[in-house]
Amino acid sequence: MSGNQASTAGPETTVAEAAPIEATPAPAPPRRRVLIVEDNETARKQIQIFLETDPNLAVDTAANGSDALKALSERPYSVIVTDLKMPRIDGLQLLEEVQKRRLPADVIVTTGFGTIEQTVQAMRLGAVDFLTKPINLEHLRLVIQRALRERALEDEVAALREKLHVEFNFHHILSKSPRMRDVFELISHVAQTISTVLIFGETGTGKELVARAVHEASPRAANPFVAVNCAALPESLLESELFGHEKGAFTSAVGQRKGRFELAHGGTIFLDEIGEIPLAMQAKLLRVLQERRFERVGGAQTVEVDVRVIAATNRDLLRLCKEGKFREDLYYRLNVVKLDLPPLHERPEDIPLLAAHFAQKFSRLGVPPKTISPEAMELLLQHRWPGNIRELENAIERATVTSRDDVIRPENLPSEILKPTRPKLQLPVDLSRPLTDQLGELTAAFEERYLRRALKRTRGHIGRTARLTGLSRRTITDKIALYQIDKTEFKKED
Repeated sequence: MSGNQASTAGPETTVAEAAPIEATPAPAPPRRRVLIVEDNETARKQIQIFLETDPNLAVDTAANGSDALKALSERPYSVIVTDLKMPRIDGLQLLEEVQKRRLPADVIVTTGFGTIEQTVQAMRLGAVDFLTKPINLEHLRLVIQRALRERALEDEVAALREKLHVEFNFHHILSKSPRMRDVFELISHVAQTISTVLIFGETGTGKELVARAVHEASPRAANPFVAVNCAALPESLLESELFGHEKGAFTSAVGQRKGRFELAHGGTIFLDEIGEIPLAMQAKLLRVLQERRFERVGGAQTVEVDVRVIAATNRDLLRLCKEGKFREDLYYRLNVVKLDLPPLHERPEDIPLLAAHFAQKFSRLGVPPKTISPEAMELLLQHRWPGNIRELENAIERATVTSRDDVIRPENLPSEILKPTRPKLQLPVDLSRPLTDQLGELTAAFEERYLRRALKRTRGHIGRTARLTGLSRRTITDKIALYQIDKTEFKKED
């Protein structure tokens, strides 16, 4: 830039002449952050000093487009004032990057070389204004204030999203359910150990996400996380897949191949659908869990590994043990620490959070995520979600594709959500006895069954049972005595 182009204060207003902006009386509104991108140091400082006379603004500066991109990756900005002509990354390229990253910031472009073509291009890229130099600082302040007023709602939404990200995101698992908070707390504790973890949950509850969370929160986070779906591999291939094979071990073994346990050395191996492993393979897996050593298929050399083992299942392994389909010693070796994931219908407070997340995930690049109408959200909250989070994700993806505008409505949802099938409740009817007597018995029977299931879920913990059921600790204790429930039987279950 030449000297005359570097000047930013016009004849009407100079930095010295500009009237200071009076401070807003307390309580002051939250400060909005502005980024000044200008390669001329004098001009950059002039703009910064002038704008900082407004106590409601926090002003940062960048000497070029590269520094601006770095600043944008470190903190959010409400307004960006950028010069058009800069070395390497110019103002238009910076504006393109802001749009590409979908940053909630308004961009004001300044230049001493303005043309109609550049103005049109900047506006097409989303600039809110285009100012030519020398800049009238009072006018720039008014433009920024107007932009801030128009962006107030967007900034509020961005702040809320950031709050949701911080408060309800645990290693990429979104939840504000108290029951999931208990799971997060247990993950934080167990991650620092090398104990084997068994994750139990229905299909689609996010068992692999939880396994990854344990890995990422552990000292092994920088090492491999290797996932194996045991149900997807036939018995003939499972051993080779887990432990590897030597050249010539079988017809198609044309070379040595490392198995998943070796690949996970120093890190974590996740054995999903562990209940599907055949009995013969269970014995070999037990040895690996006990000794952390094995031989490849067709080999004689012992391979030692240092791995953290996390297994997952949606089946009742204890029942499989009683049926002779799962080794009891393997079950207890796996079940050192158990994580129970609640199904989605038991954590309805997470449905709006997850639905909004998936709507954003499936939005097109450069297009704001679609909102969900109250009527559609009510249907989502009423659905039982037998497929859990995976089913919800698929439903929102379908709704995003079929919605013709920026709102997801009931007609965009799958038919099973629009017309749910409700199972009929079969209750015994005895017309020879008064209705009031039968209602009391039915209520008591249901109450006892409900309480037993809650105690089983919490392993007999009174405080957690109270939180789960919404009852007081005193009420829980009284009902345990009323129905003569032995808490110790639930504490032994694992």
